[in-house]
Amino acid sequence: MNAARILPGVVAVLLFFAGWQAYCAMSGISPLLLPSPVQVLRAFIDILGEAPTWVHLAFTLGETLAGFAIALVFGIALGWVIATFPMLERAIHPFVVASQIVPKVALVPLFVLWFGFGPTSKIVVAAVIAFFPVMTNTLLGLRSVEAGHEDVFGALRANAWQRFRMLQLPSALPAIMAGTEMAMVLATIGAVVGEYLGGSDGLGYFAVATMNAFQTDRLFGIIILLTVMGFLLYAAVAWLRRALLPWHRSVG
Repeated sequence: MNAARILPGVVAVLLFFAGWQAYCAMSGISPLLLPSPVQVLRAFIDILGEAPTWVHLAFTLGETLAGFAIALVFGIALGWVIATFPMLERAIHPFVVASQIVPKVALVPLFVLWFGFGPTSKIVVAAVIAFFPVMTNTLLGLRSVEAGHEDVFGALRANAWQRFRMLQLPSALPAIMAGTEMAMVLATIGAVVGEYLGGSDGLGYFAVATMNAFQTDRLFGIIILLTVMGFLLYAAVAWLRRALLPWHRSVG
């Protein structure tokens, strides 16, 4: 990896934490409001050494991946259906857009009522939030298939499955993978929001319990853990995109 590419980011992060530490030391602000980076680091290390942390992490990770997988399957499927049968778009699209316009926080209590306080309601929230970018990018990618290529497959009398597997999916894959990167981020947010508003397990619930106990340094530690988890999931999808599309110009 080129050091010149990562050095500015590393320097910016170090300056940020140095400024944070200096502000806490010079302002005399209460640690209950803003703990210093040193306090947060100690709390983060303590949290990592506690067994319940890994249980909560496993719950959030499982809900995120399950919601992402559901969004991926249904997003690609619906995108293909709309691209194949344009008349359906005028019937389906308003409902799809409406499902994204409605604030998801307002839907969480309804999902909890329907699916209970267990992981199912969090998986549904994650899937609903992550679904839209997969569907729209799939639709965009399928509509970007070269007309000449479509004509060749028509002349060869390829059936719908052959068209999808051998032409449409490979052509749309760059757009689909761009949508999956965003979907993974949104699935993480959805799972945590679901836990935050109605749950007894997961890092979102853990953060609420810590906040109610006024343990601000531990709350920052949980936020860091969530950030690391989300970053690793995003990096995994980005790596998969580079592995599947080494020839595409989006892969630098």
